[in-house]
Amino acid sequence: MPILLALDASSSACSAALLRRREGADDELISRFELTPRAHTRRLLPMVDEVLAEAGMAPADLDAVAYGRGPGSFTGLRIAAGTAQGLAFGLDRPLLGVSTLQALALGAHRRHHFRYLITALDARMGEVYAAAWQCQRGRVECLAEEAVLPPERLRLPAGHDDHDWVGVGSGWTLWDDMPAEVQAGLGQCLPDLDAAAEDMALLAAEAFAAGEGRPAAEVQPVYLRDRVAWQKSR
Repeated sequence: MPILLALDASSSACSAALLRRREGADDELISRFELTPRAHTRRLLPMVDEVLAEAGMAPADLDAVAYGRGPGSFTGLRIAAGTAQGLAFGLDRPLLGVSTLQALALGAHRRHHFRYLITALDARMGEVYAAAWQCQRGRVECLAEEAVLPPERLRLPAGHDDHDWVGVGSGWTLWDDMPAEVQAGLGQCLPDLDAAAEDMALLAAEAFAAGEGRPAAEVQPVYLRDRVAWQKSR
């Protein structure tokens, strides 16, 4: 069964996780998570060493490497991408980029059993990165694709406005700028939750099983802001 390493530095938090899938037994999931603003470069590789040592493994035992591909802090995304690409290239292992917004949704679902979530991250410049998800039994389905937009343009997914939505992530610190119908549709708001590598490892394991691993050079961070600018230029 596969063994995956996941890294994340997309926010003020820094994390690493090792997932070993075991046939007929529970997953083994070892992780480190710290709030380390401006210290990601110093802490990320030591975290990798720590989870490998706790599992009694060497880097060569890994089947794949994953990382938080964004959206998030541009600097943090580049740190995680560079570290993950270096490991994957050096080990000749496939690399998987995992959405930070999806990982945030899975984390909130696993810990609090929320079903309908809007994950939003503060994108600065008066905008948020946002997406909407339906979660059930550890599965995460996208109901509104990732986008960067002003908070006043955020909407509940069409056809799902009767659900009890939960807002998760730093973007919800901009609550006062959210539309009244979005505020009315939310039962709870948890702005202090950050994406974590352990949730990325679980998502990456599903992607790896589906054959979605790619050569290290082909996997790049997703900034979203660049994507929107490109679409507008056409």
